[in-house]
This record gives sequence, structure tokens and C-alpha cells, in this order.
Amino acid sequence: MTDTTSNQPVGSTAADRARASELSAVGRFLKATELDTRMLGMVGALLVIWVGIHILSGGLFLTPRNLWNLSVQTSSVAIMATGMVLVIVMRNIDLSVGSVEGVIGMIMGVAQAEFLIRVVGFQLGNPWLWIIALAAGVVLGLLIGAFQGFIIAYMEVPAFIVTLGGLLVWRGMAWLITSGRTVAPLDTTFQLMGGGPRGSIGATASWIVGIVACAAVAFALLNGRSQRKRFHFPLRPVWAEILLGGVACAAILGAVWIANSYPWPIGIVRQYAQQNGITVPEGGLYIAHGIAIPVLMAVAVGIIMTFITKRTRFGRYVFAIGGNPEAAELAGINTRWVTMKVFMIMGVLAAISAAISSARLNASTNALGTLDELLVIAAAVIGGTSLAGGAGTVMGAMLGALLMQSLQSGMVLLGIDSPLQSIVVGAVLVIAVWLDTVYRKRV
Repeated sequence: MTDTTSNQPVGSTAADRARASELSAVGRFLKATELDTRMLGMVGALLVIWVGIHILSGGLFLTPRNLWNLSVQTSSVAIMATGMVLVIVMRNIDLSVGSVEGVIGMIMGVAQAEFLIRVVGFQLGNPWLWIIALAAGVVLGLLIGAFQGFIIAYMEVPAFIVTLGGLLVWRGMAWLITSGRTVAPLDTTFQLMGGGPRGSIGATASWIVGIVACAAVAFALLNGRSQRKRFHFPLRPVWAEILLGGVACAAILGAVWIANSYPWPIGIVRQYAQQNGITVPEGGLYIAHGIAIPVLMAVAVGIIMTFITKRTRFGRYVFAIGGNPEAAELAGINTRWVTMKVFMIMGVLAAISAAISSARLNASTNALGTLDELLVIAAAVIGGTSLAGGAGTVMGAMLGALLMQSLQSGMVLLGIDSPLQSIVVGAVLVIAVWLDTVYRKRV
């Protein structure tokens, strides 16, 4: 049977109309909720990877233990990825972050394990040990970032060359500081930043953090709606606001529940406490982990960096320069100073990541941060940061870091050899850049 006016089968026309109606319904939903389709695609890809690895590993991946460890492993790369977003948005690159992480980790290790004790005369367990070591590392990261940023911005040497040189220089410096020695153990309080038996906040505090986070989500949605009304901007439907808030709170409380579902056997905790002179209450068989301290640090950095990129003049300048450097300079933006500040921020974030990585190992090693620059760049690009500049999100980069670490963790569970792991990571990076190119051509 055909339609005489169009000479097309009636069934085909009805199917086309149904498909168009379905697509328009999806479009209306995305428009109402204002969800980023690229972010949704990334979340979908992450879930597919998780479920696939879980099935292939015989049910070992999606367990509280593995997810807790995955969150801790992701923290250091996710923190540096938030800074790499700004670097790449400005059409630059930083190949030195892994080596900067390594040399700063070594400096912090030597400071607390040797210099402050043997030279300054501090006693073991002095509460100032980890504070001074961490402060020294952050200041050093700031100075290294300022040094590299100055060469790039004011001496006009390409960022690729400067940071490639930094990759070699800072890695060599990390070796020279101790002539290749591993520095251990580190201060017990400093170790908390790496997770472990004491490196989490416990079940009760985790639930409190989750409830506060849900309250913050509700406040943000209400405040955003109020601001839209004030400036006469279009409002999201009430159902869309409720849906977004409900999904966000469900994700937050679900993450807390998973963190609290992974307990440490009390025997391990007591053994760790005896080794470090810590008192543990009697009774019980297990102690719930709760949210790991490095995960809280990563979340805090993500919130701060999101605020910087979206709510400050500096953040707007960064994206303006990345979009059109010549126009930004003609508009009166001090592009050189902004570039230098971006690399200073990158240096500070590398120092925070160095603290987490070395604390997790309870040692400062020469291998610390090796090839992390590739993981950080891959996380930013997979998270939607355009290598052409001018576009990228902090949340996307952190999701990209989680995706990359999920792949690596999953391949370890599946017993895949290290060379094949590198092949997979490289292939994923290339595919991500290709998809970004296709997406931007369509837009």
C-alpha cells in the first residue's frame, strides 16, 4: 500500500514519523535539562567499560574494594588534569607535569625524612614535619610553573619545547637530589593523604559529607533558578530541576555507600597502628573505610578549579585567549601574564599530586610520576578539552581521568600484559581526538 501523493509506503511514513517524534522527545528532554550530550556520552562509555570489565573479570571489578581503590588511584591524575584543561584551552601543552611531580615528591620526602630531622633537629612525629614539607613542595611547584611560564609567555619559546626540556631536566634533578636513592618512611600524618588504613574519614563522617554535598546541590539549583529569574533568563522546568537534583544526590549518596561498604579487618588496622604508635579502640571485627582523604582532596580541587574557570575574570580570560589570542590581546587582556599564571597553577597542582602519590607509597622514589604527563593529557582530551583551544571542562577532565584509570585497573584484573595496556591507552587517546574532531566539524 502506498501514499498516492508521495509515492511512499504508508508503513514507512508512519515509522519515519514515529522516529521523528522519538527524536524530538529526546531533544526536548535534553533542552529542558540542559545536559551536555558529550558529558552524557562519556558517562555512558564509562558505564559500558565498567560493566564489560566486570563481566570479563568474573565479577571482580564492580566491588566496593576495587571501586574504593580505583577512586584513590584516580585522585592524583584527576588533580593534574584539572590544570591541564587550562593549559590546553590556551593552545599550549605541558609535557613536564610527571617529572615536576617526581622532583617535588622527592623534595618533600627528603625534607620530612632527612633534612628537618638531621639538620634542623625536629623529632620524629613532630606535627610541623608534614606541614613544612607540603608547603615547601607547593612553593617549589609554584616556582617551577612560574619559571616555565615566564619562558613561554615572555621569551616566546613554544610550550612544547619548554616543557619537553622540563620533562628531562626535572626528572634528572629528582635523581640527583638523592643519587637515585628511595627516601622512606614518610611522616605518619603525611601518609594520610595517600589513603590506607587511616587515610579515610570513616563511615559517619562520610555520611555527613554526603548529606552536606546533597544540600549544596539543592542550594546551587535553587540559587541558579533565582539568578535566572532576576536577570530574566529562560528557566528550566521544575521537573527538570528535581530530576537533576535527585540524580546528583543519588550519585553522591551511592558513592558514600560504596565507600562505607569496604571495611578494613581490625587486625590490619591494629598492626598498622602499632607500627606507627597509634592507639585503636578495642572491639569489633572491621572498621569501615569511608571516603578516602585523597578523593576528598581531588573533589575539593575540582570544585575550586570549576569555580575559577566559570566564575572568575581570570577563567574567562583563559577561554577568550584560547578562542582567539589576537582578539583577546586587542581587547586589553594581558595574555602573557595569564599564560604565566596558568603554568603556575599547573605547578601547584603537580605538587598536590606529588604529595598524594608519595604518601600512598610511603616513599619518595625516582620513578614517581613517570609517564603521568601522558595520562593527564589523555584525561583532559578524552574529557572534551579541544587541542585547538578555547573549549574544555574541569568535570570532563576528571571523568576522563576516571575512565583512563578504569581501563588500566580493568586490564590489570584481566591479566593483560603491560605492553598491551600501553597499546590500548594509546589507541583510546587517538580515538578520543578523532571523535573530538568529528564532533566539532558537525557543530
